[in-house]
Amino acid sequence: MAVVGIVGGSGFYSFPQIGDSEVVEVETRYSKFPVAVITGKIGGTEICFIARHGKNHNTPPHRINYRANIDALSQLSVEHIMAMNAVGGINARMSPGCVVLPDQIIDYTWGRDHTFFDTFNDELSHIDFSFPLESPLRGKLCKELEKSLECVNGGTYGCVQGPRLETAAEIQKLKNDGCDLVGMTMMPEAVLAREREISYLSVCVVSNWGAGISYSLAGQSVASVCIKEIKAVLAERLTKVQCALVDTLC
Repeated sequence: MAVVGIVGGSGFYSFPQIGDSEVVEVETRYSKFPVAVITGKIGGTEICFIARHGKNHNTPPHRINYRANIDALSQLSVEHIMAMNAVGGINARMSPGCVVLPDQIIDYTWGRDHTFFDTFNDELSHIDFSFPLESPLRGKLCKELEKSLECVNGGTYGCVQGPRLETAAEIQKLKNDGCDLVGMTMMPEAVLAREREISYLSVCVVSNWGAGISYSLAGQSVASVCIKEIKAVLAERLTKVQCALVDTLC
């Protein structure tokens, strides 16, 4: 089977279900230091796991070395990536606790090292990114998620710069632009994977409503963002997401 890369996001710093695991230090020209990748197996599938923010969540979204991470996975022959993303919900269907597998991206980030193509080999070296989140693992993972979680297959992820959370006006702009979710880490990660011909599937755990979004939730009007509640939702949902990943890969 193909080698699968798992990129852990906020709250997902280890993957104990990986069997026969070891840490591999991968040298890459995009970083002064090697990238630590946990390798092993889940069932018969070879796995490479990276904690995007570091095992202690020390690296904020705009400081992540996305090129080094993707290059390391590419060197380890990864063909498919499943990436975890904690997000805010904008679409009324995508409430806190829901898991979404988006299929489109709008990129609002700036100043990030966003490509491997510092030079072109020829004038047509532009990658097609029309459908950025295509993956042969989407259907099976969605079925596994639906066994224990509310799962939405499809949607548009708006990737913002961070690390601060958004203003209510910014969330309204994202909504007007057609975004269903807001997060900080999918770009340039997804496009770098495409440049290395690695399929990329994002698994978004909705941890909160976007700033200023007021929907009826458990009889209360939810308008503000509470970090404590975000952590609680992630802690509860990520355990089920990990189980779904294991069942998908076995």
